[in-house]
Amino acid sequence: MKFIVDAQLPRILQARLNALGHDAMHVKDLPRSGDSSDSEITALADAEDRGVVTKDSDFRHTHETGGHPKRLLYVTLGNLRNRDLLAHVSAHHTAIIAAFDEADFIELGDTGLTLHPRR
Repeated sequence: MKFIVDAQLPRILQARLNALGHDAMHVKDLPRSGDSSDSEITALADAEDRGVVTKDSDFRHTHETGGHPKRLLYVTLGNLRNRDLLAHVSAHHTAIIAAFDEADFIELGDTGLTLHPRR
């Protein structure tokens, strides 16, 4: 699966996703780096069939109102250490990938995954 990790999440998350066998990039690797707008990130994600991994509620809103980005992994874990974030993602990795077969919008929170039905 292909992902783009948003600016408020660490680059180490991109590295973990790559280590898990995915094609992940970080917005800081884009030409405008962390200054890329949400619409630029969404356009790239949709064009390259990437899921956006973010903590930014703006992406949730645009997905719910307009269906973009096409795939969204919305992280609602709050502030935590990078190692705890990576442990959480690793623990739920298989379920996250399987969930994208059923839903285009998935929340990763303290209690696990919440799948939002396709529109």
